[in-house]
Amino acid sequence: MKLITNLFIIFFCAFIQAQQTEYVDFKTAKAMLYIDPYKAELIGNIEYTFDILKETDSIVIDANNIDFDYVEVNGLEYLINLPNMAKFDGKIYFQIKPSKNNVMILKYHSKPKRAMYFIDWENGGDNQQVWTQGQGKYSSNWLPSFDDMNEKVEFDLTITFDKDYEVVANGKLTNKQINDSTTTWHYDMKQPMSSYLLALAIGKYDKKTETSKSGIPLEMFYYPNDSLKLEPTYRYTKHMFDFLEEEIGVPYPWQNYKQIPVKDFLYAGMENTSATIFSDTYLIDSISFIDKNYVNVNAHELAHQWFGNLVTETSGTHHWLQEGFATYYALLAEKDIFGEDHYYWQLYQYAQELLEQDNAGGGTSLLDPKSSSTTFYKKGAWVLHILRELVGDEAFKLAVKNYLEKHQFKNVETNDFISEVEKASEQSLGEFVEVWLKSEMFDYEKAMESLKKSTFIQEYLKIDCKENTSKCAEYLTSNMSDEAKIKVVSQIFNELKKEHFNIGLKVRQAIAKFLSKIPSELKADYETLLNDKSYITIELALYNLWNNFPEDRQVYLTKTKHIHGFNDKNIRMLWLTLALVTEDFEPENKSTYFEEMTNYTNPKYHFEIRQNAFQYLKLINACNETCQANLEDAAKHPVWQFSKMAKDLLKK
Repeated sequence: MKLITNLFIIFFCAFIQAQQTEYVDFKTAKAMLYIDPYKAELIGNIEYTFDILKETDSIVIDANNIDFDYVEVNGLEYLINLPNMAKFDGKIYFQIKPSKNNVMILKYHSKPKRAMYFIDWENGGDNQQVWTQGQGKYSSNWLPSFDDMNEKVEFDLTITFDKDYEVVANGKLTNKQINDSTTTWHYDMKQPMSSYLLALAIGKYDKKTETSKSGIPLEMFYYPNDSLKLEPTYRYTKHMFDFLEEEIGVPYPWQNYKQIPVKDFLYAGMENTSATIFSDTYLIDSISFIDKNYVNVNAHELAHQWFGNLVTETSGTHHWLQEGFATYYALLAEKDIFGEDHYYWQLYQYAQELLEQDNAGGGTSLLDPKSSSTTFYKKGAWVLHILRELVGDEAFKLAVKNYLEKHQFKNVETNDFISEVEKASEQSLGEFVEVWLKSEMFDYEKAMESLKKSTFIQEYLKIDCKENTSKCAEYLTSNMSDEAKIKVVSQIFNELKKEHFNIGLKVRQAIAKFLSKIPSELKADYETLLNDKSYITIELALYNLWNNFPEDRQVYLTKTKHIHGFNDKNIRMLWLTLALVTEDFEPENKSTYFEEMTNYTNPKYHFEIRQNAFQYLKLINACNETCQANLEDAAKHPVWQFSKMAKDLLKK
């Protein structure tokens, strides 16, 4: 091997050199990956092309816990003569002068500790997967790349994996090579993106493809045994895609759009370029749709393809340019589907959350990189709503279009957007920026002024049953909105009559929630709640009926015996618990039911199922040795909320 001299320095490290883009411009990356899920490792080969813009003494490529086997630059090999590659610190000093079309090849192997997750390969689950999460975790854990989001590169991924599995990644599938026991998948990107938006997902999937009005393929993946969940899960997907393209005024910037559900995902969804990965808890049936659907997450991650992916923040100071925009445009998409009342209701909910945050002393500037998600997402959405009212629809839409087109495939700061709005509206926005962007407090009064333009919100706000409960009771049989009626139920649940059960599904759900002590004269009406097409309503009603009428517990348990509920088995878990503690109910099956409940703590199940099982078993003091061992395993789970719950239970 030849030792290169007088060429360059490489730092393989885990920090960000923010100014590197001034000196080096990485253009393309072609990566070839072989993934062994049973060993939780990968072997990789990546070829970068880059230009040196100014003379410098260093190049930074981030590589977390990656072992390098070989480095080549412009056809010359770089000798790494250490016996243990893991000890290589990567610091070789050379001078680098301006030049174009340089080529660097890196060969490596890695056991990623984060950012790439191997699901169910050890515990024998029936949903074995590999998936990645770059934002907040760094893709440099599995691919030598750039933790600095200002470095944008056109990435092409070639992945070899077991031929019985589907492999999905950023870009367009250009070739699928069938080998003896594996398949090699070639994905091509045409435009640059930040490394944190790199993604791959591997599992057993089927898919349905639709085509947008503009001709973009929309690929919707699902598990083969979940075909009945396809339509309710992806309901309105094409509608929202077409709406956002028209509303934003800039064509969708990528070759296709894919959505892939995965098990035990860290978040609701992640907007990887052209390939959103989302939690399979959103794979729902038609009954689940009314209470827990994918529509908002779907629209939010789709909006990110423009706001976050096409234009990307320069730093966390401008994070609202991604999350605030995605939240706002998701609301607009839902408004187009569900109507104006839904739009204003969601804004009202956001305002209450922001007010609560301020009252608790947690308010922060929208330009504070340490702000909460409530600030970035919901205050950010409110900023855009108020700004649009201030400058008008025409100027707002023109500004957004100009902002995206001017800065496409680049990085942006808040002033880049504000200056476009000022140009389009011919207004100075200095005061607006001070009040809505820089102030730590949310302007709740101004927000409520805006909301009161909605008669729906006005109607809701006037509900106050403290002084006149009889008048409020009349509202329940009026033409008022369901939201207003739910507010009434929350205030006068002890005044409910038989006729109040003949109302909408959501209002009946409120009755199940608030009327926990059931008068005997309402028993028969309350029992009808067990027939509702709502898993939340059934869960609430089952417990309250079981608790209020011990003499009929067997009736209620028999009626709900085969209902499982949401993906987290909310009704089944409650049912098993009640069946176990109801002395005279099926004593011959107690051990079977206990075994089923304990089995749900096993790592092969989704963490939400396991969480429910752990909590119910602890509630009835029945977490045996198997449960305890699975609880210790849960304490190491990558989803921090779940692992924290497990640690807390272990302490108790």
